[in-house]
Amino acid sequence: MRKSGVLKATRLCALLCSVLFFSCGGAQSGESSAVASSDYSAPVQVGTIQTDEVKESSGLAASLCQQNVLWTHNDAGRDSFIYGLNPEGRHLGTWKIPNAQNTDWEDIAAYKEGGKCFLYIGDIGDNDESRSDVTVYRIPEPAVSPQAANSSTKAPLQTESAEAFRFTYADSKHNAETLLVHPQTGDIYIVTKEKKGPASVYKARPVFGSADVAKAEKISDIAVPGDPEGRLTGGAISPDGTRVILCDLKNGYEFKLPAGAADADAFWQQKPSIVNLGDRPQGEAVSYTADGTAIYASSEKKNAPLFLIKRK
Repeated sequence: MRKSGVLKATRLCALLCSVLFFSCGGAQSGESSAVASSDYSAPVQVGTIQTDEVKESSGLAASLCQQNVLWTHNDAGRDSFIYGLNPEGRHLGTWKIPNAQNTDWEDIAAYKEGGKCFLYIGDIGDNDESRSDVTVYRIPEPAVSPQAANSSTKAPLQTESAEAFRFTYADSKHNAETLLVHPQTGDIYIVTKEKKGPASVYKARPVFGSADVAKAEKISDIAVPGDPEGRLTGGAISPDGTRVILCDLKNGYEFKLPAGAADADAFWQQKPSIVNLGDRPQGEAVSYTADGTAIYASSEKKNAPLFLIKRK
């Protein structure tokens, strides 16, 4: 074969290899080394959010005190309401938090202490990275009842007054959509949302009701096997404190605490596995079940699906 023919053949071979590489997902950041979790069964859609009041389910938390109760809220600018749902998505009630402001609510977490259950709401979104400080609200979890299901944003029930924990980041301003509360220590972890590059994890010991503005300290950078690798939109810590599930718009990513770890900071030195959270139009919310044996996942958009992913 003549030299020109050899060059053409070589270029054609390189082009074909490139096409095959991209078609198999090789161009996506981190995907080549990603491992799908073998711990979970395929996601099953168990319901649909039936109330039209929830248009942007931006956070999700399973109650630790009431069976088959999920809590969610809308994203920025939709007032300070929380909504109770059952796992099939049926509306259980609408509650207004009287002394809280929804600047940009992005996540919600359940926490139990001394036999009493609380909800933590993360007003932590900051798309323009311009807020001087952000807030986590804490309220005693409201009790659902048959009568509560008749409430709405036009005629809401009312929670007890919220306690606020205000903080800044020790280095600079950040946008974040993931609030984690450790079930044993009560420590708060905030995971940032990045347009490119890895996300950052910040930790704070909350002091609710103080007028002081605390500082959350950076403890780690993390990259998930998604594209982009740090565009994280929600998360939760399992009730026993041994697992963390994070999500982006597409998938879930689970971190396991290694045996003998001194504290939960060791989560962030592990490599996560991919968890299929179902076909979510815009996935921004995820929670473990109250017993930690499964994961719930929801999505933004009106009448969004609710998925259950059971551990094998």
